[in-house]
Amino acid sequence: MAHLLSTSYSIKLSSGCKRYSKPLNQGLEAFPTSFTLQASKYPFRSLVSQGQKPLRNYTVRATTLPISKEAPLQPSSDTHQTSNEPSKPQRVMVIGGDGYCGWATALHLSKRGYEVAIVDSLIRRLFDHQLGVDSLTPISSIQNRLHRWKSLTGKSIELYIGDICDFEFLSETFQSFEPDTVVHFGEQRSAPYSMIDRSRAVFTQNNNVIGTLNVLFAIKEFREQCHLVKLGTMGEYGTPNIDIEEGYITITHNGRTDTLPYPKQASSFYHLSKVHDSNNIAFTCKAWGIRATDLNQGVVYGVRTDETEMHEELCNRFDYDGVFGTALNRFCVQAAVGHPLTVYGKGGQTRGYLDIRDTVQCVELAIANPAQPGELRVFNQFTEQFSVNELATLVTKAGEKLGINVQTISVPNPRVEEEEHYYNAKHTKLVELGLEPHLLSDSLQDSLLNFTIKYKDRVDTKQIMPSVSWRKIGVKPRTIRA
Repeated sequence: MAHLLSTSYSIKLSSGCKRYSKPLNQGLEAFPTSFTLQASKYPFRSLVSQGQKPLRNYTVRATTLPISKEAPLQPSSDTHQTSNEPSKPQRVMVIGGDGYCGWATALHLSKRGYEVAIVDSLIRRLFDHQLGVDSLTPISSIQNRLHRWKSLTGKSIELYIGDICDFEFLSETFQSFEPDTVVHFGEQRSAPYSMIDRSRAVFTQNNNVIGTLNVLFAIKEFREQCHLVKLGTMGEYGTPNIDIEEGYITITHNGRTDTLPYPKQASSFYHLSKVHDSNNIAFTCKAWGIRATDLNQGVVYGVRTDETEMHEELCNRFDYDGVFGTALNRFCVQAAVGHPLTVYGKGGQTRGYLDIRDTVQCVELAIANPAQPGELRVFNQFTEQFSVNELATLVTKAGEKLGINVQTISVPNPRVEEEEHYYNAKHTKLVELGLEPHLLSDSLQDSLLNFTIKYKDRVDTKQIMPSVSWRKIGVKPRTIRA
């Protein structure tokens, strides 16, 4: 299956089966007509609705065969080269490269001259089917996406389809691609999803914590000098009544001073998984000398990057439902279809925000300026802070410019969180490295509101209201109501 950019591909079958290999067809056919899959040691959780019989799940293990006759990629003028291989472009593995941030990042790095491989289980697409939701934007298959990228740019992105919780798959992928940098987006990233029921809470923590732990072991075993760029979240910090520093805080207690990791106050099983990741990464940097950059990212908005705008098949996803959609995305969709903006509770919840174009900038800056062996750097990755009420006001004003009468209502807050609080987070390190931010005030109308108006016929209004309650999470698997 990971055959997109080579003349042949292989499917790893169960023990005792022969390697399956065949030439790549010239068209956009994604798969052979039939093949046998191997059951993974770490299958995807069934997560089915109560009363339904769980389905047996499988993981496809795929590796790309080397291209023996293709000329090697020449580094471009803006390629960042490794010190031990100055004539070759740096090799970057993007785990979770089929997802929202990962897809935009993979294309951006490929365009900039890096050799890129995407590693993904494609389970994010399964979540949509489970929940009965869909991206506002139509999303092409990963195979068609990469075929289109190749046809437009001539640049190849390798594809490895499998579950990083399966260490055998991950180790084969590491040894095949030999990354200089691993950009790790491959986690279940929704707080509401982790709070639906027990099975999804367990899945989130198993997938995120074990997957990241496997990546750390793969780096230790196969690529000791590899730089890990890990996507964390500003949600690890919570909403303390003091300024939020970038990863570390210097404190004086009983006359003694030390610099310590900034205290974590996670607010969901998802955010807790990120805290566990940070602790595991910090320990392995200290014990094994791993080099890592933890990007504590704020809320990302926007769809367009220079690369995703090149063709409709490269379009990124846009989530607006109550499980995966952010407040800003939901507000823009609500304004487009004439639904009142739904502010949770008092609306004073304040967070850091950044444009998807800044996400890809930040990742490239982290790659180009790697951490030292044994160092865990923490960058707070956002550009502006807004409360939910401030976002509603911005969307209302943008709607007025387009002749849309936008109303706002308060709805019961499904989360357990402070609705009015102090929030001042530092975010200087990426700017010092050269980040040039895109501000929401400059992009809200064109990049978001006009975009949602264009696709408003695809909006399912039943998905707009919140459907997951932090207090009502239960043991039994359940289906989100339509």
